[in-house]
Amino acid sequence: MRVLTGIQPSGDLHIGNYFGSILPMIESQNDHEVFAFIANYHAMTSVGDGERLSRLTMQAATDFLSLGMDPSKATFWVQSDVKEVLELYWILSSFTPMGLLERAHSYKDKTAKGIASNHSLFSYPVLMAADILLFGSQVVPVGKDQIQHVEIARDIATKFNNQYGDIFVLPEFRVDENVATVPGTDGQKMSKSYDNTITIFGEEKSQLKTVKKIVTEVVGMEEPKEFANCNVYNIVKLFLEESDRIALQKRYTSGGEGHGHFKMYLAQVMWEYFGEFRAKRLYYETHQDEVREILNAGAAKARAIAQPIMEKIRSATGIAY
Repeated sequence: MRVLTGIQPSGDLHIGNYFGSILPMIESQNDHEVFAFIANYHAMTSVGDGERLSRLTMQAATDFLSLGMDPSKATFWVQSDVKEVLELYWILSSFTPMGLLERAHSYKDKTAKGIASNHSLFSYPVLMAADILLFGSQVVPVGKDQIQHVEIARDIATKFNNQYGDIFVLPEFRVDENVATVPGTDGQKMSKSYDNTITIFGEEKSQLKTVKKIVTEVVGMEEPKEFANCNVYNIVKLFLEESDRIALQKRYTSGGEGHGHFKMYLAQVMWEYFGEFRAKRLYYETHQDEVREILNAGAAKARAIAQPIMEKIRSATGIAY
C-alpha cells in the first residue's frame, strides 16, 4: 500500500505534528510504501521570508530524519524538487469548481483567525490534491481537520477520471482517533497558526515554561480533578502506556495534587521520550551535506514515479502533441 504524508517547514516541529502525522508515517515504513515530503510550496502561505523558508526546509528535513525517517525504506524529498507537482496543480485547477474551494473549512478558519486571504491560501487544497494524486497515493494519514482536503482530492480526481479515464487512484484518508487532534496550550488544536504549540526539540527550560502555560481548570489542591477534558492529561496520555495512563487517572481523581504537578510530569515525560531523537538530531545538524544528499536521492526517486503519470496526463489532456 502506498502511503503519502507531508509537513510544512513553517517553524519548529511540535508534538501535534509528531503524533498527528510523523509517528504514523514512521510506523508505516516497515509495512507500506511510504512517500514523505517537505511541503515548502505550501509553506509559502505563511512564510514570506526567503532565507527563513530555506533554513526551515533544512531544519524540517533534519528533524524528520532525527525522528525516524529511513530513506532506505521510504521516499523522502522536498516538494519543490519535483516540479511536476506544479504542472499537475494547474491542470487540476481546471477540474476544481469554485464552490468546492469556497466550502473548504481550513480556508475559512485561517482567514477568520486573521491570516491574509490570497490565491495560494484559497487554492491550497488543489496543490494538496496534486501532491496526493501525482504519486498514486492510496492512503493519506491526516488529522481530522485535513479530512476534507483528501475528500476534495477525491472529488477532483473523480471529475478528471470521468473525462479522461481511470488515470488517478482515488485516495483514502486515515485518522487515528486517539491522536488525530492534539490539543495545544490553549485547548484548541495544536497549530503554529494559533501560537499554542509545544516544540519537540526546544531547550528543556523553554519547554517547561511552555508547558506551564497550558490552560487548566481552577481547582483546589486537595480536591479530585477531572482528567478526561484536561488539556495536560490529553497531551501526556499520548506518551504513556495503558498502565501509566490508568495510574495518572488515579492521581487526578484522588486529589492532593494540583495541575502544576501534572504539568511537571508532562514536561518530564516529554523530555525523556525525545532523548534518543535529540542525539540523532545533533548528528544530522553537524552533517547537513548528508541531509542534502538524502533529499536529492529522494527527489530522484519521486520524479521517477511522477514522470510516467504526468506523461499519461499530458497525453490525455492534449498538452503533449
